[in-house]
Amino acid sequence: MEPHIMEALINRDAETFFPDTPLRPDAFEKNDAEKIRDIEYHFAQILQTLGLDLNDDSLSGTPARVAKMFVKELFSGLNPVSKPRISLFENKYGYHRMLIEKDITLYSCCEHHFVPIIGKAHVAYIPATQVIGLSKINRLVQYYAKRPQVQERLTIQIANGLKAALGHNDVAVIVDADHLCVAARGIKDVQSSTVTSSYSGKFQNENTRAEFLAFVRTGK
Repeated sequence: MEPHIMEALINRDAETFFPDTPLRPDAFEKNDAEKIRDIEYHFAQILQTLGLDLNDDSLSGTPARVAKMFVKELFSGLNPVSKPRISLFENKYGYHRMLIEKDITLYSCCEHHFVPIIGKAHVAYIPATQVIGLSKINRLVQYYAKRPQVQERLTIQIANGLKAALGHNDVAVIVDADHLCVAARGIKDVQSSTVTSSYSGKFQNENTRAEFLAFVRTGK
């Protein structure tokens, strides 16, 4: 196992690191290059089984492109070294009202059919002694999204990741997403969306939660 991955595993927070993500114990024994090589081989077998001609110039590079995309992009959140460093700053302004980062673009992948989940996340927290760099909230959302996912788990992971970074529980998360496993196959319902939420700390107060929801519903 690569030393930087071993260090990340040793230093991980057991409560918030990959909560409920079904990973095998040997998940990081292969490095990225080895994983790309293996996925390229096996994806080529899938395409050939489907009857596609990999000698065609449009398809010949597809297994390699898919393998690289899986490891380096779509599922890069499985690698602990991809977790963003969270920048915290002293709350010199004495700002203790809720801070909301809304309409965060979210792309993930359904772990049941491996088709896209596309939506938005709305994330809020109430600052205590520190505030978080705004872009880090987006990066945290995208980090947990870049895995095979179910939306319920994704929502909890985002909330837990933010709580761990801030050191307190005054956090709220809403995820509103379309699932192509519903829209493009099966029932083929293109109208419905799925909404999940997590409220903790001060957001369990009905008035505080209502204020958050009002901001989320308000257009830009």
